[in-house]
Amino acid sequence: MTRVPRWLLRHRVTVEPYIGDSAYGPQYGPPVEGVPALVAETVRTVRDREGREVTSTAQVIAEPDLVCPAESRLTLPSGRRTRVLSVAAHTAPGLPTPDCTEVMCE
Repeated sequence: MTRVPRWLLRHRVTVEPYIGDSAYGPQYGPPVEGVPALVAETVRTVRDREGREVTSTAQVIAEPDLVCPAESRLTLPSGRRTRVLSVAAHTAPGLPTPDCTEVMCE
């Protein structure tokens, strides 16, 4: 498996993985700081995990083993905290293309 080259992942983000809901709202795991990523803060229309059209204001490319389920919280390099709308694993077994994880943020 070819991974996205780490030298392309110029930004660092903090991931607080979503672990479920409680009576007090969403619950998150411990923050993972300094996750290498490539961040683009642009506005795009995407579909969330339930298939609804939503607006994404940040897109993140990270290594393929990123643990970041939908509804997780991300802190971007700009300091802005955002919620994960959807996560897609990009793989191409047998092809010379890098595997990565794409995260669409609110």
